[in-house]
Amino acid sequence: MIWKSLFFIFYFQTIFCLNEIRWCTVSEGEKKKCNVMKENFAEAKIVPSLSCVEGTSPLNCIKIVQDNMADAVTLSGILTYKAGKWYNLKPVVGEVYDQGAGTSYYAVAVVRKNSTITINSLKGTKSCHTGYEKTSGWNVPIGFLIDSGRMSAVACNIPKGVSDFFSESCVPGAEISSLPSLCDLCKGDNSNPSQCGTDKYQDYDGAFRCLVDGGDVAFVKHSTVLDNSDGKKSDSWAKDVLSSDYQLLCRDGTRAEVTEWKRCHLARVPAHAVAVRSDVDGSLIYQMLHEGQQKYNSPSSSFKMFDSAPYNGTNLLFRDATIELRMISNQTYQSWLGDEFLQAMTGIDCDLDKLPKSLRWCSLSTQEVWKCADMAIAFKNQTLDPPIQCVSAESYEDCMKLIKQKEVDAVTLDGGDIYTAGKTYGLVPAAAESYSDNLSDNYYAVAVVKRTPQDSFTVHELKGRKSCHTGYMQSDGWNIPIGLLTRRGLIRPDGCNIVKAVSDFFSESCVPGANQKGFSSKLCQLCNGDGKGNNRCENSNKEQYYDNSGAFRCLIEKGDVAFVKHSTVFGICDGNSTEDWAKNLKSSDFQLLCPNGARAEVTQYADCNWAQVPARAVMVHPDTNIYALFGLLDKAQEYYGSDNNTEFKMFDSSHYYKHDLIFKDSTSKIVPVEEKKSYEQWLGRNFIETIEGFQCSSSSKAITPVNAVLLLISNILLIKFCA
Repeated sequence: MIWKSLFFIFYFQTIFCLNEIRWCTVSEGEKKKCNVMKENFAEAKIVPSLSCVEGTSPLNCIKIVQDNMADAVTLSGILTYKAGKWYNLKPVVGEVYDQGAGTSYYAVAVVRKNSTITINSLKGTKSCHTGYEKTSGWNVPIGFLIDSGRMSAVACNIPKGVSDFFSESCVPGAEISSLPSLCDLCKGDNSNPSQCGTDKYQDYDGAFRCLVDGGDVAFVKHSTVLDNSDGKKSDSWAKDVLSSDYQLLCRDGTRAEVTEWKRCHLARVPAHAVAVRSDVDGSLIYQMLHEGQQKYNSPSSSFKMFDSAPYNGTNLLFRDATIELRMISNQTYQSWLGDEFLQAMTGIDCDLDKLPKSLRWCSLSTQEVWKCADMAIAFKNQTLDPPIQCVSAESYEDCMKLIKQKEVDAVTLDGGDIYTAGKTYGLVPAAAESYSDNLSDNYYAVAVVKRTPQDSFTVHELKGRKSCHTGYMQSDGWNIPIGLLTRRGLIRPDGCNIVKAVSDFFSESCVPGANQKGFSSKLCQLCNGDGKGNNRCENSNKEQYYDNSGAFRCLIEKGDVAFVKHSTVFGICDGNSTEDWAKNLKSSDFQLLCPNGARAEVTQYADCNWAQVPARAVMVHPDTNIYALFGLLDKAQEYYGSDNNTEFKMFDSSHYYKHDLIFKDSTSKIVPVEEKKSYEQWLGRNFIETIEGFQCSSSSKAITPVNAVLLLISNILLIKFCA
């Protein structure tokens, strides 16, 4: 026991109670300053003692600290993000600046007050930046625009994405030869013809001057306008500038006065911080630095910790604007950086080496593989990266398994499958379908029937009818309608055996995927397979009555009611399908069954629907760069998103004699997931509550928890029947 105690004491002293702090320096100037600081600290008998380790760059120092060849290094916010995310370092001491913002400043977007620009209408404007890869002028605003989905970049080519987004820019330090629009607004000395060189529009004051001289938006820090207006600057360009003539763009689409930067900004930018390994006690670092700043942070002291002029440099070891160093209480990089800054860094953090060499798309039928192959060729013709490869699978769950195992990269899933993909397989949404400008990323689940004056039955008269469903456990075709009918008391399960209750309620059905052991054969009785007797009731496009278009076809050929998505009728009728069974159909020949017992026209889905459902999303492994995937699809739809394109149509499957291959044919565009970067955020609490959390207990026999879930669905959505 004694030996164990001695070992623990030795370990504690070695790891946590360092006798010497080895500081990593990133330049010759820092090395000189560090050695002078070391001598002064030793003279003042400050402990732990200080030693200096030579590094070649901040990233190199991060690696040196990780490898235990140094103990500490001062890092910017961006480097603190990388050090924490990729190297497991933690921030322990933060710099404080005299800017009214404590240990941070704020990155803002400034526009003229008389303009109509908002954060949502920046595309096509003229932009002014402090410099390429600068925090306030590039990393934060561009990272925010990418993370929020307002801007996209193909294959991590962020400068190209910026060039495509803004009409003209001044980004000092950007390459002129490859992307001249990034330098179109600049007026530099051209000392480096390959870049926007040393430019009068560089840094904070320069970027604001660029706005004053004719730009539309300047990305600067919060104090820039106030420092260069209202007579505070004598330069000719600034002497007549009034701060009241400018405003800030807020993240939520509003605007605010330039004095309101604390509530209206793009991100709070954290101050520089001292980072150490996770096993180092940060209080030791702070103890040393605190004693040092007490002695060497006054005008009379021979050595000044926050002055780099004697070493022919600026911001060496610490920023020269630092007034004091403070202990960081919550020593995680996420807490120090804050959500806003983290989001921006996630958007800008795109490593080309970590992008897949190809994007393997999971396809579920022969026709879908054909369309996927044509999509791969079309994308290649436009040199879109990464290239598409097509992988065949038997079911959506097989796709989920393959993605989890990193054998496949992407698949588009319905709400119920999104839940399974996220909950069971850990997948995340990367992009989504949008079906109209008004509905954003949601759609409506509806019940479609034929307009038959002699038999205008209602929802209360469904018993004994023939039903057509998109698929077993699909949101619009099963979960929502069966849940609602159960809660209404029209379907009456014995205990939790809802599958049997459904088969007893409808006379015949087609529920693709219900060809399971223990399920009634009536659930597959209407199904058609491939039309030749094969693949009957399969949960894939191999079944002709699968998914929305298939369920609608089932209604046309055999059924009385089809539970589908609201846009299904419009996507097939009125000449929108060339298939024989659909080419003469008119949308006016169909109606909707409303949950309250009424009927309505198919155009009235917003008022006559069974629930609003999250849109389908492209699901990927969490290690996949979602910005690269969205960038690929967003650029691709510029070429192939229109039904008028003769080469390839992303949102049209009629060429393959099927519907909804890869993407639903009713998709108007692919949209970003924005802040909804997990399956929980994408689906929403209410939707998730419809598919989990219900424990079924009954003296009667029960089948599966999945069936029991439908009871909860019906409880939550009862209000539809009371409208």
